[in-house]
Parts: sequence; C-alpha cells; structure tokens
Amino acid sequence: MPFRTPSSTDQLIGARIRERRMMLGLTQPQLSELIGVTYQQFHRYERGRNGISAGRLYAIARRLDTPVEYFFEDLPQESPELPPRLRRVLDISRDVGEIENDKHREAISRLTRALAGH
Repeated sequence: MPFRTPSSTDQLIGARIRERRMMLGLTQPQLSELIGVTYQQFHRYERGRNGISAGRLYAIARRLDTPVEYFFEDLPQESPELPPRLRRVLDISRDVGEIENDKHREAISRLTRALAGH
C-alpha cells in the first residue's frame, strides 16, 4: 500500500486540534478515548498524516467544545479558476437572468439557439 503524503489542509486541521486540546489541558490519550479512537490514530490525526472524516471532526469539535469552523479558520480561501469558455457561459446566463422582459429573454434564447445551429 503506498504511503499518503499529508496535505497542508490535514496538517493545519491537525495543528488546530492540537492547539485546542492543549488549551483545554487534555492529553492525546484522553481525547482519543473521548472520541473512540486509539492513541496512535489520534496522533496521526494531529500530525496531519491521516485525514479526518466529517463525522470524526464533528465528534472532536464537540469534545473540544468548539464549532467545527474553528479548525478551518486559517485555511487559505481558494477560488477555483474556471475555464474561460465556462466563465463566459456563466456570465451570459447571469446577465440573461437579470433581463426582466420575457420577450427579450425569449429573443436572446432563439438567437443563441440559431447561432449554435440548433
């Protein structure tokens, strides 16, 4: 089985878990018991070596008395770059949706179908 490289997201979430755990004065074995995993598994979570499922992260958040969002606070916000053609289609769609006149929207629809050869 190939080894998984820890992602920066897993590492950051693990660091936030560790930070919160230490703020509350809990040890890794104590928190691992509270959430029902082995100490070794919990250690891998904190080190970012293993990703954490949504359900497990929710359980950790509850035991640490913090909202789940706490673990994501320092993550960089990524906005996926859309291909230019798709971006154009989305822009056109939005613009057409803002046209209030039904006849104008229908005329644009007929025009685009004609230009596309349909």
